[in-house]
Amino acid sequence: LCRTVAKENNVPFSEVRYVGIGTPGSVNFTTGFVGYNTNFGYYDWNLGTDLEALLGCKVYVENDANAAAFGEYIAGGAKGYKDAVIITLGTGIGSGIILGGKILRGFNFAAGEMGHTVIVKGGRKCNCGRQGCWERYASSRALTEDTKAAMQEHGDTLMWKLVPDIDHVNAKTSFDAMAKGDALAKQVVENWMDYVACGIANVVNTFEPEVICIGGGVSNQGETLLAPVRARVQKETHDITGGRVPEIRACELRNDAGVIGAAALESSI
Repeated sequence: LCRTVAKENNVPFSEVRYVGIGTPGSVNFTTGFVGYNTNFGYYDWNLGTDLEALLGCKVYVENDANAAAFGEYIAGGAKGYKDAVIITLGTGIGSGIILGGKILRGFNFAAGEMGHTVIVKGGRKCNCGRQGCWERYASSRALTEDTKAAMQEHGDTLMWKLVPDIDHVNAKTSFDAMAKGDALAKQVVENWMDYVACGIANVVNTFEPEVICIGGGVSNQGETLLAPVRARVQKETHDITGGRVPEIRACELRNDAGVIGAAALESSI
C-alpha cells in the first residue's frame, strides 16, 4: 500500500523519507510497538520495526486518535490553537490531546483515552473490562443501541417507518425522527447528549483547552448536536471556568484527519 501510494503520486519510493501510520490501540510512539487493541483484538506487535524492515525507511506509528487529532490541529478545526482536544464519536470514543502544539502521549504512551473514563459507577460493561466508561454511553454505537432499545419498547414510534428493520438502525435514525417531531426520538437524543456533554465537561475541567473538536459521522448533525452540547457543558463547568468554556466545534477533515496527521508525525516530535 505504501509503495502504491507513492507510485500513484509519481514519487519514487527511494525519495520517501518516512512513513506515518495511525492504528487503534496502545502504541509506543518511540518504538512503533502496538501493545493492545480492545476493539480489533491484536496484541504485542512490533509494527514499526516490521515495516521498516520491509520498506527500508523510517516508520512512525501513532495511535489513530492521536494521528487524527494532530491532523485537525495542523490543517483542520483546531488549526491556529495551541491547546486542543479532538473527540471522535464512533464505535467507541477516540480522543487526542494537543498541549502546546505537542501530542500528549503519557509516559506509557496511553494518555488521552477519555472514552475509558468512568461516568457511571457500576454502569454498562465496556470492552476494556471496566464498567460505566464514557464511550458506552456517548459513542455513536451507544446511541444506536439506545435507539434500538427504545424502538423495541415502543412499536408506534416514527423511527420504525424510517428503517426497513431493526438491523438498519444507526446513529442517524433518532436524529432524523426527532427532526420530524417524534417525541421518543427526541428523548433518546436528549439523553444521549447529556452523556456527551458530561464527558466533555470532564475534558474541560481536566485540560481546559482552547478548542474541542467533535468528529465522527454524528458530527454531521452540525448545530443540532453542537448547540445543545455547548449549553450543557457551559452549565456543568460554569462555576469552575467562570463561564469561559472552550470553543466547541465540528472537526473539518473527516476521514482525511488521520491520514494528514500520520503524514505529519515527524513534526510532532
